[in-house]
Amino acid sequence: MTKPTAFCADRIFDGNRFAEKAALLVEGNKITGIVKQDAIPSRYAQQPDNAAMIVPGFVDLQVNGGGGALLNETPTQEGIATICQAHARFGTTALMTTLITDGPDIRDKALEAGKQATQAKVAGFLGLHLEGPHLSVPRKGVHVADFIRPMDEQDLAVLLSAQGTFGKSMITVAPENVTIDQVAALVEAGWHVSLGHTDCDAETAFAYFEAGASMATHLFNAMSQMRNREPGLVGAVLTTDKAYCGMIADGYHIANANMRVALHAKKGPGRIFLVTDAMSPTGTDATEFILGGRQTFRREGRLALADGTLAGADIDMISMVRKAIKTLPLSLEEALKMASRYPCEAIGAESNGWLKPGFDADFLLLDETLSLQSTWIGGACAHSNANQGPTA
Repeated sequence: MTKPTAFCADRIFDGNRFAEKAALLVEGNKITGIVKQDAIPSRYAQQPDNAAMIVPGFVDLQVNGGGGALLNETPTQEGIATICQAHARFGTTALMTTLITDGPDIRDKALEAGKQATQAKVAGFLGLHLEGPHLSVPRKGVHVADFIRPMDEQDLAVLLSAQGTFGKSMITVAPENVTIDQVAALVEAGWHVSLGHTDCDAETAFAYFEAGASMATHLFNAMSQMRNREPGLVGAVLTTDKAYCGMIADGYHIANANMRVALHAKKGPGRIFLVTDAMSPTGTDATEFILGGRQTFRREGRLALADGTLAGADIDMISMVRKAIKTLPLSLEEALKMASRYPCEAIGAESNGWLKPGFDADFLLLDETLSLQSTWIGGACAHSNANQGPTA
């Protein structure tokens, strides 16, 4: 965008509240303000199409793939760009491409790809999320058991050396295979450590949160559950104010009642945010794909191996927001926060998740049915649904 532009809407959500009959002011790749439509400065060109709603772009901290690309299979800058472009179609303006458990060679290629994507300023790339390989075999889910192992000195050295070269950094670990000292070292270096794929008890989880772990990965899934005399990781993360947690609200991973319980229980500062856990079929018509060398099937809104094991989720973020509002139920404001502001707070993405002066011009134009009209990243249109139907 070469000149200052005003985007008008019936309502604009700034990340906290709605402004009525307002205009979002954008100059270059930054937001400069929100004003009433009759107070637009003369130097701003007005975007011709008035939207029903403008909201912050969605932020997804767990995206394995999209557009036919899976990070494990294409750990390259081009693979990352394909994934980001695919999810921009569904309102995600910033995401962490996620590498699930694999060998050290694939990890190293992904770290290098993240570095190259950062240097190339790939639109929508926020950073890398390494989900494994230092997990618990009994809670492996779809992860390949042969690659799961304890974190050793060389692993830690590689991670510490890579920190700061590829945007935001997040790693999911299990206390069974990563020590408290290793977690503390990662956090001190700038990694965001999340507990997941673990059978740890609540006391252990609390100790790891004290050491600096600040998240739990896909709440309820692949973790120790809450029981009458042992709260497990579920109970620990819902009762600590130190940890955020992602939640896959696709209707398959978690019962609606459990999600409602979690939302009632966890009020902050650490909050629950939405993640898609999307795989390569997102944005394509593919009905099958390969994950860890295994045939994986896309059927009736779910992804699974032949034995029925869930393998990520077949949902995009705009669809998840609509589903959460309808089934949990959530207010529109809270659902939008869970898809944008809360994940930014969890990962320390200071310039995303709000529509504030000085923040990145990452925003969405929506119609009154919450269907996507266009996605804007850094003040540029990354996707438009003009003359197309709803995105999902």
